Amino acid sequence: MAVGLSAAIVPKSFRLLPPSLLLSKPTPVFSPLSSHGFFNGRNRRKTSAVAVCFVLEEKKQITQIENLAEEIVVPEDNTDARISADARVAEKLARKRSERFTYLVAAVMSTFGITSMAVMAVYYRFAWQMEGRDVPLSEMFGTFALSVGAAVGMEFWARWAHRALWHASLWHMHESHHRPREGPFELNDVFAIINAVPAIALLSYGFFHKGLVPGLCFGAGLGITVFGMAYMFVHDGLVHKRFPVGPIANVPYFRRVAAAHQLHHSEKFNGVPYGLFLGPKEIEEVGGLEELEKEIKKRIKSYGKGSK
Repeated sequence: MAVGLSAAIVPKSFRLLPPSLLLSKPTPVFSPLSSHGFFNGRNRRKTSAVAVCFVLEEKKQITQIENLAEEIVVPEDNTDARISADARVAEKLARKRSERFTYLVAAVMSTFGITSMAVMAVYYRFAWQMEGRDVPLSEMFGTFALSVGAAVGMEFWARWAHRALWHASLWHMHESHHRPREGPFELNDVFAIINAVPAIALLSYGFFHKGLVPGLCFGAGLGITVFGMAYMFVHDGLVHKRFPVGPIANVPYFRRVAAAHQLHHSEKFNGVPYGLFLGPKEIEEVGGLEELEKEIKKRIKSYGKGSK
């Protein structure tokens, strides 16, 4: 997966917003300059704009994930102001690049680390238990069944916890996820660590003990781990674009999941959906299919522009 972050700085003549809006989110409609009271008809001077676009390169296509049109009023004869504006633009570009790279490294390391340990644990556990006796088919089946069951069950647990805890008594932590993020991480990431604790405990007990019950515990821990990894790629990578996810963005079902979760952040249906992978189903239950389709088309259009 090739990842790159490029910036295009394009000078042009335009009527612009004040410099105080440099670090704010871009708005779709720019107000006339005169409404801000910076110039009148007698002392209006030529200005230039700096348009900044962040472009994420994923594999063989360039996916435009952000298009921040930041307009800066800089008189052409004011060299100091222009240098200051360019410095702020460069600083923001560097910060964005650093944040994405930091989270990308964390995601890749955790993915390969957890995957390799899980594969080795499964192999050595069954190899160790099959030494000198018949293959424990019931234990193997139980491990597999609990792996699938725990992964599916985590979706329902996450949906309940999201609604009953994260948006209630634990809102002071989850609120960081509903605000613009400063830096590569947020306080809400603590929940991922909390969910990892029971998974590690179940895997450890199941790995070092023989029998059907330890096998079930091992399978449950494995299922929780699989769900956590899938959640990270779809939620953090695809929906919130904290790191590139490659071809996952082109899978129709994942595209629906991402659009449904985006509606959660828009709060158009009182926070629904609270789940992730079954989010489209929740949207359908509250009569939001029309809004869901609009969001899907918006995401397709956004990725389509980025690939040109």
